[in-house]
Amino acid sequence: MKLFRFIAGLTMAFLLAGPVMGQKRDLIIQADKTFSVGEYFKAIEKYKKAYSREKDRQKRMALTVKIGNCYRLVNDTRKAESYYSRVIKQKSPDPKVHLYYADMLKENGKLALAKAEYEEYLKSEPGDLMALMAYQSCDSIQVWTKNPTRYQVANVKDFNTKFNDYSPFFASKDYKELYISSSRDGAAGIKVHGGTGQSFSDIFYTRLDNKQKWAVPAPVDKTINSIYDDGAPWVSEDGGTMYFTRCRYDKQTSLGCQIMVAKRAGNKWAEPTVVPIAKDSVVIAHPSLTADQLTMFFVSDMLGSIGGKDIWMAKRDKPDGAFGAPVNLGPEINTPKDEMFPFVQSDSLFYFSSNGHPGLGGLDIFKAQLNKEGKWIIENMKSPINSSADDFGIIFQKEEERGYFTTSRFDQSKGGDEIYSFVLPEKRFNMAGRVINERTTMALGGAEVRLIGSDGTSLEYKTDSSGNFSFKLKPETDYLLVAFKRGFLNGKLRETTMGLEASRDFNATLVLAPYEKPIELPNILYDLAKWDLRPESMVALDALVETLEDNPNITIELMSHTDVRPFRAMTNLELSQNRAQSVVDYLISKGIISDRLKARGYGPDQPRVVDWKIAVQYNFLKVSDTLSKVFIDKLPNDQDKEIAHQLNRRTEFRVLRNDYVPGGKPGNEIDAQQQILIRGMEELQQGQKKRIKLEQLPGTKPPDKQAGGGKTKAIDKLP
Repeated sequence: MKLFRFIAGLTMAFLLAGPVMGQKRDLIIQADKTFSVGEYFKAIEKYKKAYSREKDRQKRMALTVKIGNCYRLVNDTRKAESYYSRVIKQKSPDPKVHLYYADMLKENGKLALAKAEYEEYLKSEPGDLMALMAYQSCDSIQVWTKNPTRYQVANVKDFNTKFNDYSPFFASKDYKELYISSSRDGAAGIKVHGGTGQSFSDIFYTRLDNKQKWAVPAPVDKTINSIYDDGAPWVSEDGGTMYFTRCRYDKQTSLGCQIMVAKRAGNKWAEPTVVPIAKDSVVIAHPSLTADQLTMFFVSDMLGSIGGKDIWMAKRDKPDGAFGAPVNLGPEINTPKDEMFPFVQSDSLFYFSSNGHPGLGGLDIFKAQLNKEGKWIIENMKSPINSSADDFGIIFQKEEERGYFTTSRFDQSKGGDEIYSFVLPEKRFNMAGRVINERTTMALGGAEVRLIGSDGTSLEYKTDSSGNFSFKLKPETDYLLVAFKRGFLNGKLRETTMGLEASRDFNATLVLAPYEKPIELPNILYDLAKWDLRPESMVALDALVETLEDNPNITIELMSHTDVRPFRAMTNLELSQNRAQSVVDYLISKGIISDRLKARGYGPDQPRVVDWKIAVQYNFLKVSDTLSKVFIDKLPNDQDKEIAHQLNRRTEFRVLRNDYVPGGKPGNEIDAQQQILIRGMEELQQGQKKRIKLEQLPGTKPPDKQAGGGKTKAIDKLP
C-alpha cells in the first residue's frame, strides 16, 4: 500500500523520536530527515547504523523505538513488534511505546497480550478514547473472527506479484477489464521509493480472457504514468475520464499529493491536469466520484481535518465544471486517525478504510450509509473482508455483491499488498416436508400443498405416495404453508427467511386431522361439578378457533362426556350439556358464527374406545377396549380404574357439514381453500407492515433469527 504509507506518514516525522545526542549525531540527523519525508525504508538502515555505533543504553533505546516506528509505518508488523518488545523489556518511560506495541500485537493476532499492553498504556493516558476503543475491539475481533460474514474471498494470483499491487478499479461495464496500481517491474517510476524499498507505483491495465484468466497487467499510457507515484484511479462509466492520485518528490522533499484528471483521446489518454482543490504540499488523494461526476469524495490532510487523513467531499454543477469548496464529512466518518480510499456508490452510500473506527487491526473496510435524518451510519465489513492486516481499496460491481479489494494479509513480513476478489453468494433456502395423518401418523399422498409468501408468491404441490413435498424459498420473506385433502381438516404452518444470514434447508411436517370420527380437544378442564371454563381450557380452545377459521366450510358439534359414576347435584347428562354449551359460548365470543356450532352433552353414554396412542401410554389397556362401567369395574386396582374414569371425561367435536357458507347457501371445498389463502396473505402482509414500523422506530432493530438447519414444527397443529 505504498501510496497509503507515504501519505499517512508525512505528518509523523519525529513521532517518538526524541533528541539522541552523541558522537554520531550527524548520522541520526540524516536518518530523522529521511524519516520526516516518509522514506521509512531508507531510514531503517540509517537508524540501525547509528544504533551499532551507539554505546549509551538510553540512546540505544531511543534508536530502537525509531526503528520500530519505521517498521510499523512500512507495515512490517512482526519486526515492529519485535523492536517495541525490546524497549518494553528495558522499561521505557514513554507510554506511547505500550500503545504502538499493543497495536502491533493486535495486528499480529496476539489479542490477550495486546489487551494487557493497552491496559498499561491507559494507566498513564486514561483519557485516550482511541486507545480505549482499540482495547475494547480486541473482544469484538474474537467474535467477528469466529462468526464471519457470508462473503467469500480469494487471492487473484493472475495479477498479483511480490511487489505492491493495490487499488483496483473496473475499466469496462462488463467488469472484464481492470486498472490496478502496482510497483512491479515495468513501472515508469524506476527510482526506489524510500518508504517501501520498491519502485514508485504506476497504473496498469489487465483484461479477462476467454479462459477466465487475467492477462499480465501492462502499464497504461506514459501520459498517465510518470516518474512519481501514480495510482488509485477512478474511471467514468463510459471509460472516457480518469481521475487518479500523483504524489511528487524533489530529492528527499515531498511536494504533496494531487488529484489528476485525464480525458481519453481516441485510444490514448490526453495529458492529465491537476484538479484544483488545495495548495501544493497538501495531501489531496484517492478520488472517487458519483456516476454523474458531480460529487467527488477524496482524502486530505488539509486545514480543517479531524485526524491524520480525512475523507472530504466536493460538488459541482456540471461534469466538466470546477469543484466548489471541499467539505469535511465530519466526525461520523473521520476520526483522530486515518480514513482513506473511498469508493462511492452514491451521494448517500460509500465504502472507505479506516484505522480509527473499531476494527480487526490495521486498516479495515467500512460501509457508510446516510439515513433519513442525514446521519452517516458506519458498519464494519468484518471477517473475511477485513483481517488483522491492512484492508482497503474495495470496489463493487453495480448489480451484485462482488468485486475486489486490497489486503496485506498474504505475507505481512514482506509488506506486500495483494488484490483479492470477494463475492457474497446468493442465499439459498429450500423447504422439504411431509403431510401426515394426525391420527395414524401415516403419510398422506395426493394432498394439495399451497405456499404463499409476503412477496406475493403462490405455489402449489401435490404430495407423492410418501406424502412428500418441496419448495424453494426466497430471502427476507414470510411464508404460510397450507395443506388440503378431502376428509381432513386443513393444516398449516408458518415459516420465515427474514433476517437469516446463511442458506438453510427447512424440514416441515404438516399434520392433517381426519374428521370421519370425533376429534378430542385436549386440556379442556373444569372444576368439580362445574362447567365454567378454566384459563388453561381457554388456551386450548383458541386453537379450535383457528381451526374453524382455517376451515370455514365446516360446522361442528361440541361433545362433552362424563365418566360413568353418578353425580348427585345434577345428572351427568345435565352437567355434560352445560359444559358443551360453555365451549360453544366461548367460541361465539371469539367471533365464530353460532350457526356453525352445536352443543350436546352425552353424559356417560359414549365411553371412550381405546386407540393406539392411549394403548402406548397405558400398558393395562389395549386397542379397541371400550371403557364401560363393566370394563372399569373389572380392572385390578383403584389407580387403573381412576385413569380409565379420567379418560372417559373428555370434550370432543365432530364435523357435521363440510359445505357450509354464511347465509345457509351450500358451498364447496374450493371456496374454503380460497378463503384461507386470501386470509393467509392478509396476515402475511400485516406482519410485514408491523415489521417495517418496528424497524423505523429509533434505536430499534427487528429480532435476529438464528441461521442453520432444523425441523419446523407445525405451530398450528390441530387439536
